[in-house]
Amino acid sequence: MNKRYFLALADYNLWANSIAIEWLHQISDEQWEQTTISSFSSIRQTAIHIASAEKIWIDFWNNVPDPVFLSREFKGTKNDLTEIWKTASAGLKDFIEKYPEEDYLKPVMFKWPRGGEGRMEFVQTLSHVINHSTYHRGQLVNMLRQVGFTQLSSTDQATYYRVIAQREQEHNSLKMLQ
Repeated sequence: MNKRYFLALADYNLWANSIAIEWLHQISDEQWEQTTISSFSSIRQTAIHIASAEKIWIDFWNNVPDPVFLSREFKGTKNDLTEIWKTASAGLKDFIEKYPEEDYLKPVMFKWPRGGEGRMEFVQTLSHVINHSTYHRGQLVNMLRQVGFTQLSSTDQATYYRVIAQREQEHNSLKMLQ
């Protein structure tokens, strides 16, 4: 339970979200809105839910008064949403970089989407955000297949570590050639 570990999780989340966002830019508006069988009724609703959750937890961590659940109020376009999602995903990493490690066990107060308040340690909320996004990205894969989009790639964490290791190896090889 250290900053390096949580930054690695944030990097993974940022990488996986960017892949999912690329998929969303490749589907039609009809596919975006099409009714599917999953936790949410469409790819649009699922993407809004992921972006909303990442954004709201950053708001909770920053003690923003009256944070807004994007999932309740979002009326924008797919591009509007993916920009919000990218910003939240990058903001999550930025928050972790600045957050003091000695505060990891401090409680975070939050509101449940359907009312009521809760409290968990910061590390618990951070783990929740990463797992939550991973879970719903998996649903996006299934939903994208339901609407006929099959140009998918793995967003598994092991794949991420393999890709990163390969990039580092290529970078080191280029350095040796110089």
